[in-house]
Amino acid sequence: MSKIKPYKDSDLTKKEQVTKMFDNISGEYDGLNRVISFGIDIKWRKKVVKLVKENNPDTILDIATGTGDLAINLSETNASKIIGLDISSGMLEIGKTKINKKGLDSKIDMILGDSENMPFEDDSFDAITVAFGIRNFENLENGLKEILRVLKPGGAFVILETSVPTKTPFKQGYKLYTNNIMPFIGKTFSKDQSAYAYLSESASVFPYGENLNNILRKMGFINVEDFPQTFGVATIYKSSK
Repeated sequence: MSKIKPYKDSDLTKKEQVTKMFDNISGEYDGLNRVISFGIDIKWRKKVVKLVKENNPDTILDIATGTGDLAINLSETNASKIIGLDISSGMLEIGKTKINKKGLDSKIDMILGDSENMPFEDDSFDAITVAFGIRNFENLENGLKEILRVLKPGGAFVILETSVPTKTPFKQGYKLYTNNIMPFIGKTFSKDQSAYAYLSESASVFPYGENLNNILRKMGFINVEDFPQTFGVATIYKSSK
């Protein structure tokens, strides 16, 4: 996965490239995300919130929070504090504006930071979430080690990520959409055309289903489960420490 780069002619690291990419598309990200997913991502995030609620967390960390969609959704839980962490200042600024408009400033903090080197003490959070961001980690195992470190024992870790359908005709339809239609939409409406080509390509090669389950188990997570969504185009994973 780390070999896929948003800017293939760049000497920047993947982390630096991802930061630059999301800074560039921050202003258009929410709108294009709704178009590309046909708005179904809203339904997926609600399911993540439902799974998180089962643990009744008081403190929640949303990694790769972007413009804060999931962090805002998580305010529906009884958590007293939600922290959104992201490496893109551009995305965070959009998120802060949305949070302010919803009057959630006292409940949600947006922090600039690296998911693979987080500024939190061990065992800090009752629940941790990552929505459509884990495949952008420069080193997946390092990121998961950090998540395990800052998650409290018994805490919940919930991932929402793209996956690849395995059954006909959904597999063929997904391939057609991600290889042709999604990059076309990005090319037509985005000022950073390479960003959506990268997002499509990275989604197609990132481990999903039992492969990601096994990686989570290897890193020390327990009670690992996965829940495919919408014919398998996305998957929700839940585990604990």
